[in-house]
Amino acid sequence: MDLVRELNWRAWPPRLPEQPIFYPVLNEDYAVKIARDWNVKHDGAGFVTRFEVESEFLSRYPVQQAGGETILELWVPAEELGEFNAHIVGEIEVVHEFR
Repeated sequence: MDLVRELNWRAWPPRLPEQPIFYPVLNEDYAVKIARDWNVKHDGAGFVTRFEVESEFLSRYPVQQAGGETILELWVPAEELGEFNAHIVGEIEVVHEFR
């Protein structure tokens, strides 16, 4: 979250080499589960964010069902993240924090 803060809450930082895809999830319950049950265990903290992206731009990324019926996400290639960021409307907001 420090990197997002450094970007004035308006963009996601570049992906690491081992992270070729940016996976924004579309269900808050699923995001909470990832942050609380996975990120805290592996990173010591987990965050759930909320942000808006221009609908027309998002249409290029079909919704992916990554498991159960409510496990929905977008798959944004790392090399397209800068363009994705340019279409964020407003600020990225932290809605849940787990430690």
